[in-house]
Amino acid sequence: MALETKPLTNKVVLITGAAKRMGRAAALSLSAAGATVVITHLRSRDEAAGTVREIERLGGEALAVRCDITSESSVRKAVSTVARRLGGIDVLVNNAGTYETVAFDELTVQQWDAVFATNVRGPFLVSREALPHLRARKGRIINLGSLGGLRAWASHAHYCSSKAALHMLTKSMAKALAPDVAVNCVAPGMIDLGEKNAAEFMKRMAKQTPMRRNGSGEDVAAAILFLASAPHFITGQILTVDGGLGL
Repeated sequence: MALETKPLTNKVVLITGAAKRMGRAAALSLSAAGATVVITHLRSRDEAAGTVREIERLGGEALAVRCDITSESSVRKAVSTVARRLGGIDVLVNNAGTYETVAFDELTVQQWDAVFATNVRGPFLVSREALPHLRARKGRIINLGSLGGLRAWASHAHYCSSKAALHMLTKSMAKALAPDVAVNCVAPGMIDLGEKNAAEFMKRMAKQTPMRRNGSGEDVAAAILFLASAPHFITGQILTVDGGLGL
């Protein structure tokens, strides 16, 4: 990629939960666009190290930091480490999240609270802690929402509710942090990450999708890259990446 096509050159990007899956795809994409990438992990240390090695193999710079995004003290320590070692933060991608299928009448308070802690409190805590660094650089925050935050899924009440809350948090933050920080959200639909136990389900969903396929990690990564490098004037938006499934 030629220098002029690397819009994130000299930028520091912090991506939560980027050891694997969609977060890893985003880390690779943003690194290819010139960014120095920091990925957080909780229980995926080996996968995080592998992602860092892959970025370095491709000529990029990366750092892995352990962080429990539901813990205020852990978030504070992680963000402090990033700022100290790399001098600041230009883009925060709140990617870390959790997903669970539970029938509504079997849903426990513990399951409800755990999903909200990761999907809503986590992005709030990391954004708040990174805010001084983002303000100093006129930075950007990109949250990872979901089509489930826009459409109700019967067996995912807590997940859908948490993502809807994250969508509203995105809009509230966009107003609260303007004009210094742009805040947007990518809301993926059905993303096929090659999991064998989901193969039949993914086949059915592809048939229901106007684009006649499911999304990929690279599709989501491209949307994140767009918002990371788009005009700063774009803020408060929910960018749905679903091949038209939500129409």
